[in-house]
Amino acid sequence: MRSWWWRSLSHAASVVLLVSGCAAPRWRTPRAVPRHDARSFFTTVSVRDASFSADETRILFTSDASGVYNVHAQPIDGGAPVMLTHSTRDACHAVSCFPADDRFLYTADQGGNELNHLYVQETDGRVRDLTPGEAGRAAPLKASFLGWTADGRSFFAQTNERDPRYFDLYRYDADSYERRRDFQNDAGWSLKGVSRDGRWLALRKVTDNADSDVYLLDLTRSAARPRLLTQHQGKAQHEFLCFTPDSAELLYTTDAFGEFAEAWSWQLESRASFPAIRAKWDVSFARYSDGGRYRAHGINADGQTEVAILDVPGKRPVTFKDLPPGELSDLTFSPSEKWCAFYVDSDTTPPNLYVANLATGVWRALTDTANPAIRPPDLVEGQTIRYASFDGLRIPAILYRPWPASAANKVPALVWVHGGPGGQSRKGYQAMIQHLVNHDYAVLAVNNRGSSGYGKTFFHLDDRKHGDVDLKDCVWARRWLERQRWIDRERIGIIGGSYGGFMVAAALAFEPGSFDVGIDIFGVTNWVRTLESIPPWWRSFRDSLYAEMGDPAQDRERLERFSPLLHAGNIRKPLLVVQGANDPRVLQVESDELVQAVRANRVPVEYVVFSDEGHGFRRRENRITASEAIVRFLDQRLRGVSEGEGDEP
Repeated sequence: MRSWWWRSLSHAASVVLLVSGCAAPRWRTPRAVPRHDARSFFTTVSVRDASFSADETRILFTSDASGVYNVHAQPIDGGAPVMLTHSTRDACHAVSCFPADDRFLYTADQGGNELNHLYVQETDGRVRDLTPGEAGRAAPLKASFLGWTADGRSFFAQTNERDPRYFDLYRYDADSYERRRDFQNDAGWSLKGVSRDGRWLALRKVTDNADSDVYLLDLTRSAARPRLLTQHQGKAQHEFLCFTPDSAELLYTTDAFGEFAEAWSWQLESRASFPAIRAKWDVSFARYSDGGRYRAHGINADGQTEVAILDVPGKRPVTFKDLPPGELSDLTFSPSEKWCAFYVDSDTTPPNLYVANLATGVWRALTDTANPAIRPPDLVEGQTIRYASFDGLRIPAILYRPWPASAANKVPALVWVHGGPGGQSRKGYQAMIQHLVNHDYAVLAVNNRGSSGYGKTFFHLDDRKHGDVDLKDCVWARRWLERQRWIDRERIGIIGGSYGGFMVAAALAFEPGSFDVGIDIFGVTNWVRTLESIPPWWRSFRDSLYAEMGDPAQDRERLERFSPLLHAGNIRKPLLVVQGANDPRVLQVESDELVQAVRANRVPVEYVVFSDEGHGFRRRENRITASEAIVRFLDQRLRGVSEGEGDEP
């Protein structure tokens, strides 16, 4: 597990040109660009998820065209999408079409609390909640989809209805929705996938944040016990990828043989294993078409995932000629293996849904999500750079430079810290970053030590050193920015969400002279309370988190030492805090108490709370409100511009 607190925007990518220089950013001619408000950037429609209808004429997907995520159907021949769910509050996410008719599965939580239920919408529009629970039950209830059987007569889901700590496996009849429990989970297993013949269940057991294993259980044998597939010496991370469609092989990743995760195949009958996909970076995913003719896999190469599609029988790559450059994600195959659906986005273009003919490579864009009021050339491409930290370690980062910036027109800057612990700043369209850069704030999105994607040694360099070495990487990011001739070295702030929000509060509390302002978006402030309040349904991750962060029962003194709330008396720089009231990961009290403590210092503090959001803001209006509040705060507290000034570029 490489990220827990922060549901960041994770962008997968197509094969792209990677730029990873270590010196100053490449030169370009400064120019003025039109100034836009946050609404202009967030008016782009966010789209995700993809599942082909039974007749392959439509693609089920998720869109926030209404301002709230809802399920839509997009004709593959083009035309307008049809809205299928009509929520005005809770985000609904497309899961899967039924294999033989127009029913579909989707999930929704309640106001961002992440307690997702699994629903089916019938062909007449009626909705059924497939997540049972007793009336008035106090325990939180969650469910998620795990796949179809090959004949389409059954599907699998997991719920924690029996015990809030553990997820059991249920097989549902596709017509009656009657179900049976196929696996009772009493040992904290993570349920990862079921083979299409319904026989095999893949399980994962986490020892700590450096060691985990994949197990296999035969569901047809009542007395069967999970079989360890990933026997190894020392510590190594293993993760399930997929079963082959014929239920003969299981693919998993392992970093037991080097710095990066490679994919291995396990033969279910012979029990032989061998390497399947190797690269110079982590293998991030692999999946097959239903008939097994095509396999797609991704490599996380320096913050961008290189995607490859292989025609397995012909052993030849599948290519889509002249696709727009950028990120390719959510790739899925149609049941007949004729079509492939996916999304493409870049730093300057939001994701759009595409469909391609796998035999000919001919593709079609099905959506146009960009706001026509903003020209893509006026947005900013991120440049991957590396800078030296306090001990000489090279730190990867993505730099977004405003178009007007020059030695004669210096701009303020922000160090942007991703979530996690163990997240990664990646390339791809991010409305908030583009809004900031459009208002002449440079952004350096750092991948401090402890970030994923750069090898297991780099990933573990911050274990039990949080608020120390990772924070120093951020401080040295400021020093790198100060050396750029087009940066106003007197005006540099720090911004981050969740774990990144913790880093903001830590920077202001433990390095009070290092940044001029801070923007904390639902950040952890009291590690003892946060670790003690881990929801019961994340019990299987707890040992991993304790290994990385510390056990509050044994490491209380150390956890208190790097909890910013307990050192808030040191904070002397202006602070903006943004929080969701329903956040189950970082409780609102974390932000409430930080704001109160900093105000007691007579330091300027602004506080924005959304009553209908959780960890990450799903409603477009709330994202707009947050982004506008951030720019207003920066204009006043970092740039020193009075309200109403500086509206023109």
